[in-house]
Amino acid sequence: MWELDYQAFVPRKEKNMQRSKRYRSLKEQVDRTKVYSIEEAVKILTKGANSKFDESVEVHIRTGIDPKQADQQIRGTIVLPYGTGKEKKIAVFAEGAQLAEAEAAGADIFGGQDLIDKIKQSKEVDFDVSVATPEMMRKMASIAKILGPKGLMPSPKTDTVTTDIRGTVEQLKKGKLSFKNDNTSNLHQLVGKVSFGEEKLRENIQAFVQNLRDNKPTGAKGEFIKTITITSTMGVGIKVNL
Repeated sequence: MWELDYQAFVPRKEKNMQRSKRYRSLKEQVDRTKVYSIEEAVKILTKGANSKFDESVEVHIRTGIDPKQADQQIRGTIVLPYGTGKEKKIAVFAEGAQLAEAEAAGADIFGGQDLIDKIKQSKEVDFDVSVATPEMMRKMASIAKILGPKGLMPSPKTDTVTTDIRGTVEQLKKGKLSFKNDNTSNLHQLVGKVSFGEEKLRENIQAFVQNLRDNKPTGAKGEFIKTITITSTMGVGIKVNL
């Protein structure tokens, strides 16, 4: 069985793997017993991210909820101040005038029954998020087994079943994202790229954590947020106090 620790939730079985010289050097810059301020943590993270590509920055949060209890589930949406740095390909399932709205808002793929039939036949999807009008949901039942396992089925819980097609697509294009806890009470969220710089990364991280606190489940008891760790793609986990 795998166990997770705060160091970016690295599985225990990987801890004994041979690490690169670069990784060991980065690890020496972080005091595993210390909880850093957001300013210190972001400075260490950006300074150590010297890969040849623009590394992503993630926040990993351990909460005190019981994921088996329905009233303790964490679900929320947010548009980060500076987005995530990742472009999302958006598909819209609609009919009539709302297809024109989807196109005007910048949707990458849009259609009605024709789009459903295409996915049903090919069993292939080429988008990152889907939006649908309430009327289309019944018709989309035929491709639920294709979209569902990939997390691509529209849902009222993520505001992707809507009559406001234009507004929803525009928000998604700006970087609106949905988050929820996993089955171990943790959250893992992309919050930007190293190239954003320290100030923008700080604001994104702070906005996400505040939004999480604002969405604290009604049934959550005791300490809600236990630990917050930030890391870059090739970096080490840094505990943060927020």
